[in-house]
Amino acid sequence: MESVASSAASAAWPGVRFESYAWDDDEHAPASRRARLRARGPYLAAVTPEIAATAPPGLSADLVVDAEDAVAELSRFDTEVGAFTAPFAAILLRSESASSSEIENLTALPRGIALAALGKKAGPNARLVVANVHAMEAALTLADDLDEAAVIGMHAALLADDQPHLTGSWRDQQVWIGGSGRSPHTADFVPPHADRVPAAMDDLIRFARRVDIPALAHVALTHAQFETIHPFPDGNGRTGRAIVHSMLRRLRITRQVTVPVSAGLLSDTSGYFAALGAYREGEVEPVVRAFVDATLAAVVNGRALVTDLTELRLEWGDLTSARQGSAGHRMLDLLQRQPVVDVSLVARELGVATNNARAGIDRLAADGIIRPIGEARRDRVFEAPDVLVALDAFAQRAKRRHP
Repeated sequence: MESVASSAASAAWPGVRFESYAWDDDEHAPASRRARLRARGPYLAAVTPEIAATAPPGLSADLVVDAEDAVAELSRFDTEVGAFTAPFAAILLRSESASSSEIENLTALPRGIALAALGKKAGPNARLVVANVHAMEAALTLADDLDEAAVIGMHAALLADDQPHLTGSWRDQQVWIGGSGRSPHTADFVPPHADRVPAAMDDLIRFARRVDIPALAHVALTHAQFETIHPFPDGNGRTGRAIVHSMLRRLRITRQVTVPVSAGLLSDTSGYFAALGAYREGEVEPVVRAFVDATLAAVVNGRALVTDLTELRLEWGDLTSARQGSAGHRMLDLLQRQPVVDVSLVARELGVATNNARAGIDRLAADGIIRPIGEARRDRVFEAPDVLVALDAFAQRAKRRHP
């Protein structure tokens, strides 16, 4: 291993440098002659700077003001939505998880995600989104204890069902972003060698615990450093965005709901990835700006979703013939956080007998609020189509470029 280069910009924040490592190519793997030639010789892997004690970066006055405004909007939205009795926290958490997954090109429709959450047959991406919900839940639970075990725990919650063999520790292999799957030689970026990951993550965790950096800049820089280290074989992006929410909760910016920040990032993924690249060069403003813009867009989109669901709940109240306090009436709130249900779920969530759950479902079906999925006569599953429409509208808005 030999230190050969540095990409640190002439700025107050340090960029990564690179060091050379030997590469042992798999001579038995099928490949063209050209591919074999590209995979020969040493490769360069990043070395992340130690930032635990680095002086806070200087930010432009406009960006500082915008970041403060974004934090105020986050807190205001959290207070507004937390004041409602309707179960918006669960649906916002799932929307954030879906957006974070879609950044990684893991796209699933709201119905598929709801089916997967119910444990029913669904596509692989829908199941991965539900796993991301579990990672987000772990991040919020562990918000006050952000340490090595907490980060590894978030990652384990994400991949426990799909790739459990990749969980439980930092990576022990070289990973890279872009290029060929054969070797890191043509990659867009090669994160640190596995031997450097434990120390790099220890430094990052100490940085994340600091109290002298403006809140949203602190969150953005922690996220960017995490993505630069790439401490796991897979799932780094989703885990890194879960850490964002862990920090927002620890900093008491949010207390009750998960603001769908990833939905804001989703509207300009190329800008988001470019900002992460600029961070590696020692430029911090692009990634802070990306999070400021994403936060403001997320609040706007989140408010629109809450408004849609609030209006829908009022319409249901006028439409239903279910009596107040009955299983059918109580299902109206349940459907907003879980828009696909069966008898077992309703009975469990409402704490009622199976017959009462079935009667509630039948009442709302007769009222036109829910409808069956498929033609099965046994173990029927029902959906609230208007909730799914609202969730799809949220997802479509998230993909639009914000001004």
